[in-house]
Amino acid sequence: MSEPAVDTARPHPPERSARPEVSPEPGPRAVGPVVVAAITSVTLLLLAGRYGYHRDELYFLLAGRHLDWGYVDQGPLVPALARLLDMIAPDNLVVLRTPSAMMAGGAVLLVAAIARELGAGRAAQTFAAVLAALSGIVLANGHLLSTTTVDLLVWLAAAWCVVRLLRTGDTRWALGIGLALGVGMLNKVLPALLAVGLIAGVAIAGPRRLLRDRWVLAAGIAALLAAPNLIWQAVHGFPQLGVAASIADGDSSYSGRLDAFILHFVIISPYAVPIWIAGFVALLRRPQWRAYRAVGWSWLVVVVVVLVAGGKGYYDAPLMLVLTAVGAVVTTAWASHGSVWLRRGLLAAGVPLFLLPSIVLLLPVLPAERLPAFVVDVNYDAGETIGWPAFADSLAAVHRGLPPEERARAVILTGNYGEAGAVARYGPARGLPVAYSGHNSMVDFGRPPAEADVVIAVGWERPDPLTAWFDACALAGRVDQRVEVDNDENGGPIYVCRGLRRPWAQIWDTEVRRTG
Repeated sequence: MSEPAVDTARPHPPERSARPEVSPEPGPRAVGPVVVAAITSVTLLLLAGRYGYHRDELYFLLAGRHLDWGYVDQGPLVPALARLLDMIAPDNLVVLRTPSAMMAGGAVLLVAAIARELGAGRAAQTFAAVLAALSGIVLANGHLLSTTTVDLLVWLAAAWCVVRLLRTGDTRWALGIGLALGVGMLNKVLPALLAVGLIAGVAIAGPRRLLRDRWVLAAGIAALLAAPNLIWQAVHGFPQLGVAASIADGDSSYSGRLDAFILHFVIISPYAVPIWIAGFVALLRRPQWRAYRAVGWSWLVVVVVVLVAGGKGYYDAPLMLVLTAVGAVVTTAWASHGSVWLRRGLLAAGVPLFLLPSIVLLLPVLPAERLPAFVVDVNYDAGETIGWPAFADSLAAVHRGLPPEERARAVILTGNYGEAGAVARYGPARGLPVAYSGHNSMVDFGRPPAEADVVIAVGWERPDPLTAWFDACALAGRVDQRVEVDNDENGGPIYVCRGLRRPWAQIWDTEVRRTG
């Protein structure tokens, strides 16, 4: 029998595997993160009924009465959710905030799951969950019904799918990324920024073959979920771009380039800063994590866009939680070497010193009537959940003081959507007329009737803008929320304006719509 022929030609290079050069095995499953997530959600539910509605929640309830495929400042998802919850349990703050508490717990689980994908042991996964649970972005937004809470969950779900894809090489996980982004863009357009960051990260760090993969390209189909909102924005001239410009100018909470930069050092927690920085460095430098470098570059691209464009400092916070998950793996490994007791003691000491105070600052655990000023200085949103019934009482006092013939044709004009939402929520029981506003999508919810020539105006520090529409505006009272809280309403002037100079149809379409 002759020997088989030997192929002496140049050997073919081995077929390039789609799998990354890292261990395909994640860390062990851990119970700790489930416990931490459950405690987070239960705590948020127990505190959900304290203080009161946030101005944004009042706005969502109003927007839910005017359902559409889009709004000036958001997509349809949260207003539709607010309407559903209000139908299930009208005026029930706990029910309204239950989805956010659940999403906060889900965010904690996803952070721990991302750490597990990178090989984290049970201790590291639990540590990552604790860091997430006590982070500012989870606590503050898990307490309120908020578009930011939805964003947080969407970004983390997409990031988990990305890490799964990079670890396993199974590009079908791209469909999960597309699904998360598509649902997220029914909430806000910000997931598009995440998509840009992910594409840029893969283009910079690889594996670039993903940009040509059929499953990755097919993930774009999932983005069709966002089509109704995008079409609405296009038909209406992309008004969210105007809102973004106002944010860049600092005309919103947590906005402005300096505030956005500073917020990066507190939005997770000061304690976590060296941890997420260590995670970022490890992603870019560790050879065994080479496959995940695109994630680190994605965050860097996103944060540069946020800072240059003047976006809010929490826009990239979900990716910072991803870096925190990576940093938890690095930190627990560091704590297991050298002076173990000293290192672990330092980590344990940081929890009561840096993390637990976040509960006092970000959750309604202190009495509203004795809320220290520094809490509102740190957490602006806390002040915007206090005093809305008393705000309506202040307007009712002015309304009762009008002559009967004026009271019958008077309306309320507010400077922002929260004030209009408060009148809608608390006004009927106090006999208040309908409130109108030109703020964001409120301008599309209707204008005052033609016969309304007497206006109770609130939300303007000075009457100058109002005198362009009326012959006279006189100070008639001030907002008294009956607590010492420094928010946008407390102590503000209430004006009564008379002598409408032009029809409301003309004022609303040519001036209010342009400036609101």
